[in-house]
Amino acid sequence: MTRSAPYQPLWLRILHGVSAILAIAAIITGFLVYNTYDGRFGSIAFLQLPESQDIHGTIALCFLLVLPAFALYSFHAGQKRLVQSDSLQQLSQVGKPIWWVSLQRLANTLMLIAAILAVNSGRMMKEEWLPRREFDRIWYSLHLSAWVVMVCCVAIHLLMSAKVGGAPLLLSIFSWKLRPEDSPGQWSNRFRGWLSRSAHLSRLVNNFTQNNFYLRIIEVIVLAGIVTAFVLPIFFSGGES
Repeated sequence: MTRSAPYQPLWLRILHGVSAILAIAAIITGFLVYNTYDGRFGSIAFLQLPESQDIHGTIALCFLLVLPAFALYSFHAGQKRLVQSDSLQQLSQVGKPIWWVSLQRLANTLMLIAAILAVNSGRMMKEEWLPRREFDRIWYSLHLSAWVVMVCCVAIHLLMSAKVGGAPLLLSIFSWKLRPEDSPGQWSNRFRGWLSRSAHLSRLVNNFTQNNFYLRIIEVIVLAGIVTAFVLPIFFSGGES
C-alpha cells in the first residue's frame, strides 16, 4: 500500500469496527435513557423513548461480550496506541506532533477505563430506578459519569486521528485490502506462535515488569473490571443499564 494509505491489521479492523459500532450505539441509547427519565442537565422533548432502557441494556450487553477480545488486542498487538512510559513527558510538548499522538493515546486508554466503569455500573443498576426518579443512586451516578467520559474520549480519538493521520488514517480502518500475512488462513499459525511465546512464565514476568509497567497495571485493572462485570450480578441483585 502507498504511504498515503496506512495499513491496519485485519483483527484491528474487525474488533475496532464491532466495538466502535456497539460503543457509539450504547452512547446514543444511553442519552435516550437519560433524556427520557432524567433530563436534569437538559433534555430534548421529541427524543423521549420509554423502550430506551431495554434497547440500551441489550446493546451494552453485546458490547460487554466483545470487550474482552478488544481489550486484549489493545493491550498487546495495539499497545502502541495506548499510553507509553514517556507519555507524560511528551504531553508537556504542547503543539508538537508528538503531543497530538500522546493525547490520542491517553484518550484511547481512558476510553478503556471508562468502558469498564460503564459496564460495571450498568450491570448493577435496576430498571425501576429511573422510572421512579431515583437519580441519587450511586451506580446511576457512576454510569452517567462514565457516559460523559466515553463521549469526550471518542471525540478526542476522532479529532486526534484526523489531526495525526488525516482522512487516509480514518479511512484505513474501513479498507478491504489484505496483506498475505494477515489473511484468515494464517490466524491459526500466529495464534500457536503467540501461545508458544506466552508459555514461558519468566518471559511473561519480564514483559510485565519491564515492558511499559504502568500500561500493564492498567491492563490488570481493565481485565479485572471485565471479569467483575460478569460476576457482580451473580452476587448482587441488579440488572443491565
